[in-house]
Amino acid sequence: MSTRDDDLDDKPAPLIEHLTELRSRIIKSVIAFIIGMVISFTVWSPIFNFLTQPLCSALESRGQSCNLILIRLQEGFFVAIRISLLGGFVLAFPYIATQMWRFVAPGLYRQEKNAFLPFIIASPVMFFLGASFAFYIVTPLAFDFFLGFQQPGIDSPLGEDLPEGEASALAAAGVTFSGSIEEYLSLTTRFIIAFGMCFQLPVLLTLMGKAELVSSEGLGGGRKYAVVGILALAALVTPPDVITQIILFVVVYGLYELSIMLVRRVERKREAELRAQGLWDDD
Repeated sequence: MSTRDDDLDDKPAPLIEHLTELRSRIIKSVIAFIIGMVISFTVWSPIFNFLTQPLCSALESRGQSCNLILIRLQEGFFVAIRISLLGGFVLAFPYIATQMWRFVAPGLYRQEKNAFLPFIIASPVMFFLGASFAFYIVTPLAFDFFLGFQQPGIDSPLGEDLPEGEASALAAAGVTFSGSIEEYLSLTTRFIIAFGMCFQLPVLLTLMGKAELVSSEGLGGGRKYAVVGILALAALVTPPDVITQIILFVVVYGLYELSIMLVRRVERKREAELRAQGLWDDD
């Protein structure tokens, strides 16, 4: 074996160095997540009370008390764990994103860093906007729709204003909402995560447009396929509630049109830069 080969063998492999650094940053991220989870577990009850505000407001408007029940003995504990997981990720996300950026950034050129950094910042902002839209606008409408299917019985607050004859006729069929806290939390988090992810559409498509993976012309020509895909998405991520599905469709399609405008802006900026360098060909 030559001296050159011996020198190559003596040098540490770059792949091993990268894997070691990745492991270190993953461990730090996991520790940050565990710390955030522990903090969230200590305050899981106030967090849950905050998440129940849309439901409680809808029930109070009907003169009903906001009481959720535990169907299984261990259900309360698992709800606390689920809230802790969600809260831990939210608290640790800035640190986790920073660790991932520090791992990727050294391998990028300056112009690539300048291109990716705005999207990394915009992604959590758009997720927060989508989650807020779901929590403050969509869930109150959805819960009001679902609670409308209650049947007022004679002993229910819903039947107090009914004439005596009608109340007596409905007494045997009275149906009042008594929801499980685990099921309610699952439904609420599904709304929040679904809308938060849907609000990532402009960020994703604009980034793909910057990488020349999609074009504004191609996105514009695919509107009919986008409509079908968005309708299918609305049917999958939301309950069988027509109002919620329509809201999700309108919002996501609006974001799709916004993405087309953003990609077109990226293309115009790229064209201007190439023209200034004398590299643009009109053909």
